[in-house]
Amino acid sequence: MKGVVKHIVLAKFKEGVTKAEIEKLIKDYADLRNHIKQVKSFEWGTDVSIENLNQGFTHIFETTFATLEDRSAYVAHPDHVKFGTQLFPTLEKVIGIDFVPSPEP
Repeated sequence: MKGVVKHIVLAKFKEGVTKAEIEKLIKDYADLRNHIKQVKSFEWGTDVSIENLNQGFTHIFETTFATLEDRSAYVAHPDHVKFGTQLFPTLEKVIGIDFVPSPEP
């Protein structure tokens, strides 16, 4: 499989996790791009859909890599692993999906 890889994380934070805690986690998540050379780009946002299909997920994170190998290196990188130990205890639900965008039909 060739082409860029998009790593998508959908998150629902546990009740009681403060706005300040979430902001710090997001800052730390975004900072990974400064420590892990395989990260091509990082974007995040909160759900703004009017369809009411979010199933409680409120935050979306997208990290882009040049290759599947770069994505694998990122997942195993000690800074990413350490961040995960901070993030996961604050989450009620999480979904992680990786995909290689297909060319238009």
